[in-house]
This record gives sequence, C-alpha cells and structure tokens, in this order.
Amino acid sequence: MDIKNTARPLDGAGVSAFLRSLPAKPLLLGLGEARHFVGELGELRNEIFRHLVEHEGYRSFAIESDCLRGLVVDDYITTGAGTLDDVMERGFSHDFGAPPDIRELVRWMRAYNEEHDEKLRFFGFDGPLEYWAESPRQALTALHALLDGPLPCTVETLDALLGPDDRWTNEATVMDPSQSIGQSADAQRLRLLADDLVALLDTQAPGLSVKDRERAELYGRTAVGLLRYHSWMADTSPARIMRLSALRDAMMAANLRAVAEQGPALVFTHNLHLQRNKSLMSLGDHLLEWWSAGAIAETHLGDRYAFLASAFGTVGDDTPPPDTVEGILSTLPWEHSLIDARRLAEAVTEPAPRVSHDFAYFPLDPAQLATIDGIVFLKQAVRIRTVGPER
Repeated sequence: MDIKNTARPLDGAGVSAFLRSLPAKPLLLGLGEARHFVGELGELRNEIFRHLVEHEGYRSFAIESDCLRGLVVDDYITTGAGTLDDVMERGFSHDFGAPPDIRELVRWMRAYNEEHDEKLRFFGFDGPLEYWAESPRQALTALHALLDGPLPCTVETLDALLGPDDRWTNEATVMDPSQSIGQSADAQRLRLLADDLVALLDTQAPGLSVKDRERAELYGRTAVGLLRYHSWMADTSPARIMRLSALRDAMMAANLRAVAEQGPALVFTHNLHLQRNKSLMSLGDHLLEWWSAGAIAETHLGDRYAFLASAFGTVGDDTPPPDTVEGILSTLPWEHSLIDARRLAEAVTEPAPRVSHDFAYFPLDPAQLATIDGIVFLKQAVRIRTVGPER
C-alpha cells in the first residue's frame, strides 16, 4: 500500500497547499489534539499559527480555555496590560497556561502586536465550566455594567439572588444533583433577568463601542449558558450528563462563531470537540450522544469551517499495531506529516481500530476518516505533561 501520495511533510508550504485544496478559505481552521499536553504538538501548533499569520492573513487564535479568563490574555496581547507571568497564571483554566509552548505563543503574539498596526487577538472559547460550573456572577454583573437604564434590576438585586459563589461552584453537584441550586427560585429568576439583559443589549448595541459590544455579547452568552448549565446540574433524569455535555459544546460553538466574526482564526482544542460526527459515551446501560462544537459551528459556517485532526504514532512507550491507521502512517518518511484524510480513506483498506495503552490518547476512528479534512501526524509523542484533566 503506497500512501505517500496522500501526504506531505508538515511545513509552511504544506499548510498553504492544504488551505488551497479546500473549497473555500476557512474562517475557522480547527487543529485538534488527540491528547492534551503533548509538547511536540504544541510547538508545531505555534509554527503553524506563525505561518498562518505571516502568509495567510490569520489574525486570531482560540484555545479550549475559559472564555472570560481569556479576556486577560487578549488585553495583554493587544495593549500590553499586565505582565506575562500574571497573564499565564490568571488567563487560563485547567492548567492550559502551564505548558511552555503556550507561554511562548502568548509572548510571540504580544511581540508581533508591538510591531504591527493590525493586531492579533486571543480567545478562550470554552465556558467557565467542566462537569461543575462557575457562578454566573462575573458575566451577569459585567453585562449589567455595560448597559444603560432603565434596567430590569439593580446590581444589588443580582448580588442578593446570586448569594455566595461557593453555592454555585460546589463540585459535589457533579455526582449529587440534589446539591445544585440550578433549579432554585433564585436561579430561575436570574434566568429571566439574564434573558431581559440580553434582549436589552440588542436594543442598545448600536450605541456601544465595538469593544464594549463584543464583550457585552460574550457576557450575555456566558451568563445565559451558565444558568442553563446549572439548571441541568440539578436534573435527576438519565439525560442529565448528555445534556450537560451537549450544552458545553453548544457554548463552545457560540463562542467560535463570535471568533469567526473577527476573521480567519486557528482553533486549538481536543479532536472530540472539533469532529463532525457525534460524540458517544457509555453510561451504564445508556449510550449518550451529542453533536460537537465543530459540527454545530459548521452548520452556520458551511465550508468556511475546516478540521485538521492530530494523531500520533508512538505515544510514550505505546506503539501502534501496523494494521491501524496510526501504524500505517508511521511508515511515512517524515517525523511530522500533513495528510489528506479523504484521500487516505480511499487508499487504506479496512484498517483495524487502535486500542491505546495510554488511556488519555484518543486514536483515530478508521470509520470517520472521510469526515476529517486533514491529519497532522507525529511519529512520536514523547514530551507529555501529566498536568490537568483530559477534556
């Protein structure tokens, strides 16, 4: 089986050729992670983004991190506010600011902006949540502050209804819905007020600056999304986990659509959030399924969305069997390759599914190759950080 005609070495020329092969220039180019915290992939991502900025007109980078914390990073990159150390500490969730390759990317983006009039932008596009969720306080009060009166409530009313933040962030709610306040009378009133504030934003949008309007829309999406999420945290039906997972991806997709409005962006997150097929999870006797953020975003962007999945050959000491997709790709002569996934799907004949000994690595699904635009393949993933959860 000759697969070399489906692949090329991964470099700037290869990335540009890949973009030219697509039906349209993507507004969102997703680069997926098959596993979080792989140093080699982070460095390749930085190289790809630099090439996209310098040769393809890309101006935004988005990562699977808290969208509100991401404002801290964006302020630093665009204006120089704060220090790099402080930004790396406060601007990311789930330890995504810890890897040195992310620090280097933020440093480079700030240095680029100091030398150019057209500024690069940074976005977190995940909600302020995991299986538990943050309080909606920051989003609600920040939205309230950006609007003119008459308002549907005072900030004191919001504060009284919100109460202490720790009753929202109680991680015990992950396993015990009865500990969630998401369907309490206070939470239900907050959902109505959030809806009123978002509706008021629509009526006042023309009077806001571009920056204030962008942030108000982010605060509105986040407040409404968090209150929906907390409501389902309190649910006791078998649909609870599926709905929570679906809501998270839907919040991601809404943020990605807003990123796309800023022009072409590179999006870096797990393959599972970018895939076009449904996500599946077994929970007891139930099979849970929901659409990913990428699939939802594509329904709005069409062929202005493109997806590069990543895959690794050897992961630590785990080597792929030769009849798997990763085993077949490991025969390529390059350490880092860019593969046309649809041509690969035509070239390989019934590859075996890979079962990785590294539980955090998600192998390529042979049945889904034709739903991927391209594959960034690394023969080896050696520098793996164990910090942070797989998400």
